Amino acid sequence: MHSKEDKFLITGNQPLGGEIKVVGAKNASLKALAASLILDGPSVIKNVPHIEDIQRLLDIIVDLGVQIRQEGHQITITNPIIAKSTLDPTLHQRIRSSILLAVPTLLQHGEVEFAYPGGCVIGKRPIDFFLNGYRQFGINIEERGDGFLLRANKLNPARVVFTRVSVTGTEAMMMLAARVPGQSVIVNAAMEPEVVALGEFLNNCGANISGLGTPRIIIEGVDRLEGGIFITPPDRIEAGTFSILAAAANAELLVSNIEPNHLEVFWQLLRQAGVEFELGANNVKISPSRHRLKAIPKDIITHEYPGFPTDLQAPMAVLMTQAKGQSLIFETIYEGRLFYVDLLNSMGANIFMADPHRVMINGPSQLTGAKLTSPDIRAGIAMVIAGLIAEGQTEIDNIYQIDRGYENIENRLKAIGAQIERIKN
Repeated sequence: MHSKEDKFLITGNQPLGGEIKVVGAKNASLKALAASLILDGPSVIKNVPHIEDIQRLLDIIVDLGVQIRQEGHQITITNPIIAKSTLDPTLHQRIRSSILLAVPTLLQHGEVEFAYPGGCVIGKRPIDFFLNGYRQFGINIEERGDGFLLRANKLNPARVVFTRVSVTGTEAMMMLAARVPGQSVIVNAAMEPEVVALGEFLNNCGANISGLGTPRIIIEGVDRLEGGIFITPPDRIEAGTFSILAAAANAELLVSNIEPNHLEVFWQLLRQAGVEFELGANNVKISPSRHRLKAIPKDIITHEYPGFPTDLQAPMAVLMTQAKGQSLIFETIYEGRLFYVDLLNSMGANIFMADPHRVMINGPSQLTGAKLTSPDIRAGIAMVIAGLIAEGQTEIDNIYQIDRGYENIENRLKAIGAQIERIKN
């Protein structure tokens, strides 16, 4: 994979156009890989993106002694048997999704020990959702230093009520409940397409999960599940990101291999901004706008699915720097997810931070190239979009953060006319 010291060098304001194809969803593949370890038999996960986060999770799975085979975009779990009950902290702390491996390890060994999970530094995202949920199933939790020891003497079905919606929390409880005989219920469950895809995968393997895509999921647990095949759905965040790039660059671009229904609120916001586009069955064609884009004064509010995704919030901010008037962006999901605005301001944007959750963007602004550091996956790709529409050269450090979520991004962007180079350190 890529080096942690790589940089991107971007020459901005080049004409873009053509077609860009969306790959499999990172957040669906990661969860399917973890879920394959609660099955009794081999599984095949298809359309897996080649990104750092997948590699990180596979490193932990292999370290647990699980036998896998990797061929292109397909990963086969040839034998889901886990050899030990401790997750290696050095590996586990590199990716947050690794917390999902607690469930299969616990089911196979009756206990699991793990450190505080890592990943993004977007506020130290709490894991009390998981711990409170696990307790409902009769799991005993002991805090140990900077980690936890979970023990399951006798598991019972549970009713888990989330005070706030948690995607990974919903997925972890669904995986556990699927293997605990009796009826479990998840209330205020996440409704994301990735959650639905995971539930359908488990159902295909013999689980009995109903209410997928609603806030109330009912699981009739079973003793064992067969292996199965998971086809990763297209990445809706990539679909939105590339659409924003085309709109910001005023380019004609076909974004293909998408599921348009996964982004209803996002398309509505693009309409409000005056972006010209046409939705197909599995693509979107963005056309150059005949009029200047319009600011969106109050509707860009991040929300759990089916609302506007927090993962598109930073790219949307870049788009609003090109719109006429004052836009407001309200981040309701994560603390500290707006701290990239200083980077955009250093490029000539006019953004004012009202409080840690809200920014006001005055546009349009001509952005100019700058030296930037990618703060996280989604703000990182927003910096790439900013660099591509700016005058002059932009240098972006810490692009490992971008590699975590976007497959082979520079070559895919070059294919639509971008001048972007990876500088190996």
